[in-house]
Amino acid sequence: MKIESLLIHGGIDGDKRTGAVSVPIYQTSTYKQDAIGKNRGYEYSRTGNPTRDAVEKLIADLEEGERGFAFSSGLAAISSALMLFHSGDKIILSSNVYGGTFRVIDKVFKNFNLNYELVDTSNLKKVKESITKDVKAIFIETPTNPLMTITDIRKISQIAEENKILTIVDNTFMSPYLQKPLKLGADIVLHSATKYLGGHSDLIAGLLVVNDRELGEKIHFIQNSAGAILSPFDSWLLIRGIKTLSVRMDRHLENAEYVAEFLRKNDAVDKIYYPGFKDHPGYEIHRSQASGGGAVISFVLKEGLDVNKFLKNLKLITLGESLGGVESLISHPATMTHATVPYEIRQEIGIVDNLVRLSVGLENKDDIVEDLKNALKFAK
Repeated sequence: MKIESLLIHGGIDGDKRTGAVSVPIYQTSTYKQDAIGKNRGYEYSRTGNPTRDAVEKLIADLEEGERGFAFSSGLAAISSALMLFHSGDKIILSSNVYGGTFRVIDKVFKNFNLNYELVDTSNLKKVKESITKDVKAIFIETPTNPLMTITDIRKISQIAEENKILTIVDNTFMSPYLQKPLKLGADIVLHSATKYLGGHSDLIAGLLVVNDRELGEKIHFIQNSAGAILSPFDSWLLIRGIKTLSVRMDRHLENAEYVAEFLRKNDAVDKIYYPGFKDHPGYEIHRSQASGGGAVISFVLKEGLDVNKFLKNLKLITLGESLGGVESLISHPATMTHATVPYEIRQEIGIVDNLVRLSVGLENKDDIVEDLKNALKFAK
């Protein structure tokens, strides 16, 4: 099936027992066992639940992977992936990775002697130079959050394979509708399913997909042991959201291209980061591994403009954390998503105080532009 059909019919399609077209919500903690050591496929919902199984099989189908796993948040998925490693291991991390990823590695896993190095993973020479015997994985976002840096997934995966280490790709910004890292050589792909996959700002969820059975067994052991699983109801909500991903993403892309063109021509904008532009660094690489520019745009207001006044005067666009919902959301990375990243590092990589990140929603595109235009007037 093509992905538009797979989004609707992939994984477990409906309920074979009753004929229900919607996967039932198995709101249960435990299951009746027929005898000692004999169950009907399930024993305890932390270990396995039919509704969660459905969304896990669905994301595995969509990413063309071996096995999928659903967690209580994107960071729970990231943390579970990091639990694959041992004290003394080191992770190469994209330099302007999501602030929550940086925080959990720097403030939590570092306590257990899991080390990291921030590297511009778009620079393959730097990546190769950073690989030492203690490096066990390369963790990338492409495009990165929030500066939209593009990394060549194929070449990073080749470098990792040559050094017998893992490639982990956060695919949240693209979703499997636009990009499939496992098909490009990655070992693990992860999503904050809170974003485009859920799509309606009404759930928190994380997903992992692997392309290797043995790796899948290890992650399932971690998922069951640590217990950060997605609830049956949120699993059902996520399946429902995924069914409309293709139509939503098509509209997201149309609106984002329109809004990006407006921002690029506006004299209040000093710099814009959008992978859909042909002059965006890494555009050709991005085009070779993804089928669209996505719907997140970051831009820097010109010096002297008041970013706080700009944000306060938006009426249609919502100031808030997160992205990928039907509504347009805007955030201030320096004080919101990346506040835990030290100031010096933020300045070095380009997360300056006048940078804002816009997740373009499904509203009328002219209404979005008009809202931006009016708010920019107040920033002067």
